[in-house]
Amino acid sequence: MNSGRLILSVRDALVSFGDIPVFQDLTFNIQEGSRIALVGRNGAGKSTLMNIIGGTRDLDDGERWMLEGIKIGYLQQEVPVKPEQTVRDFIFETFPPDTEEWLIDYRLDMVVTPLDLRPHDKMGVLSGGQLRRAALARALVEEPDILMLDEPTNHLDLHVIEWLEDYLRSYRGTIVCVSHDRTFLANISNSVFWLDRGKLKVSPKGFGHFEEWSTMLIEQEARELANRQKFVEQEAEWASRGVKARRKRNVRRVEQMKEARDQLKSDMSAFRKMMGKVKFEAGEVEMTSRVVAEFYNVSKSFTNEQGEEKTILSNFHLRILRGDKIGILGKNGSGKTSFIKMLVGELMPDSGTIKRKKELEFSYFDQKRKDLKDDLTLWKTLCPDGGDHVDVMGKARHVCGYLKDFLFDPSKAHDKVGTLSGGQKNRLMLAKILANPKTCLILDEPTNDLDMDTLDMLEDVLSQYQGTLIVVSHDRDFLDQTVSKILAFEGDGKVDGVIGGYSDYLEMVKQREEKSERRAKEPARIVKVETKAPEAAPAVQPKKLTFKLQHELETLPDKIVKLEGEITLLAEMLEEPTFYTRDPEAFNKAAREMEDKKASLALAENRWLELSEMQAAP
Repeated sequence: MNSGRLILSVRDALVSFGDIPVFQDLTFNIQEGSRIALVGRNGAGKSTLMNIIGGTRDLDDGERWMLEGIKIGYLQQEVPVKPEQTVRDFIFETFPPDTEEWLIDYRLDMVVTPLDLRPHDKMGVLSGGQLRRAALARALVEEPDILMLDEPTNHLDLHVIEWLEDYLRSYRGTIVCVSHDRTFLANISNSVFWLDRGKLKVSPKGFGHFEEWSTMLIEQEARELANRQKFVEQEAEWASRGVKARRKRNVRRVEQMKEARDQLKSDMSAFRKMMGKVKFEAGEVEMTSRVVAEFYNVSKSFTNEQGEEKTILSNFHLRILRGDKIGILGKNGSGKTSFIKMLVGELMPDSGTIKRKKELEFSYFDQKRKDLKDDLTLWKTLCPDGGDHVDVMGKARHVCGYLKDFLFDPSKAHDKVGTLSGGQKNRLMLAKILANPKTCLILDEPTNDLDMDTLDMLEDVLSQYQGTLIVVSHDRDFLDQTVSKILAFEGDGKVDGVIGGYSDYLEMVKQREEKSERRAKEPARIVKVETKAPEAAPAVQPKKLTFKLQHELETLPDKIVKLEGEITLLAEMLEEPTFYTRDPEAFNKAAREMEDKKASLALAENRWLELSEMQAAP
């Protein structure tokens, strides 16, 4: 736990909505330099606690103290927009008018490039993701003493998230962060505030230790409840024996037993509710033939606002098989959305062909939630044709019971969709799509605004899903848990493929960079050999190799590099656990091809050494 000076404290606070208390006896301290991960289920009070810290929510009782001169900044999920305001003016809107221009330019350069913002764009033309990045830039340049971040990774690309992690690790102020991104929280936090059933529990370690710590607390509470239950049972047995004879002198003890029993029931009910997870059983989907889609020599490009041609795909090849679970990575504008649109047939390639199985059907989770209508109720959304049952994998489920599986209060079934939070809308979208997922399930940023319990449920469902899965996500832990292949759209038409999750992609990038460094050194070593030869025997060197042999020597390094790359790709294919069981013939062919390539590589390396020695000989 950070031991810096105390900068904010809340003591014995009561906070209510109407007659319903959200927090009672709320007490916590925030020290300078703290990096706090604020976690809890949807509806646990995270936003309310953030407002208490920020001073925008008054306490009904208790005390809030803050060190004089402390400045607080807050990145909220909803960004207020003045359509004609420029991004630059929005970012520096709260700065004093007499702020020196050099300081504004310095701080602007610090954030707009990594966040991919153009300072002179109008706020009214920005997308939802760009608005979020502008709001993040504004919060960062203000450099408050307490920086509060509410889901800062939503709509950010992975490279921007990694930049943000580095920025926050070196941030001089205090950070309070709400996020569903486990990896992000683990990388930036040194303490945890856990909101659980109206109580705030504080861990002195970062989120990386949260599972271990929370499990310990839950097990301890379960033991305490079991002991209390045993005590109440003993008291109830005592009360049932001869109470009448001792009624006058033991009335108070009987009352205490009843109070303890009622409190135990309440506490156990709350405990069971807290332990309840989003429940959903994945069923089977109708299987199609093995190859579901194939991209052959596909190219696609667009002309941007500046009139420049931007290549999305160039001579792209991909075969998608039944049961593939593919994660999609890439910066904004790198081609992820275009790839999805071409896959489902909404966009045509400039050249090449895309083949899809005729019976292939898609279920599409759109991060903009276009399929949800704010004026419909939750009930009508799940039962658009009327009735009170949802068809879930061929089984009829009552709509209230099905909503409960996704942590909705059944009494809210007739509420309008427009009254839901972002996380609740995403849960409703998942409930709608997962009721009957088609043979190909496409999820576009499904983790935005979800609480961790729903994320756990979604990971479990996707691990059991038997169809073809395509996931576009910036959540690194989620990708590691759900996909077995990665397609990384690197820009300029380049797409990298790797077997595994995000961690495997990082390892591949690291190995590629190391190999590039080694290759960069190899030509220098070859040139060195060539330059020594003239010094040793300048008059003899031209006679050593014929033109044909000299040409062979010069082209061998490129041939060696090409063979090494082909062997690496074949090795990655053969390492895939399901490759052999899925296609034994292709597996054996790839194995034979790799052995041939290795033999060719050995011959090429020996030939290069032989020619080099001939050239260097006196």
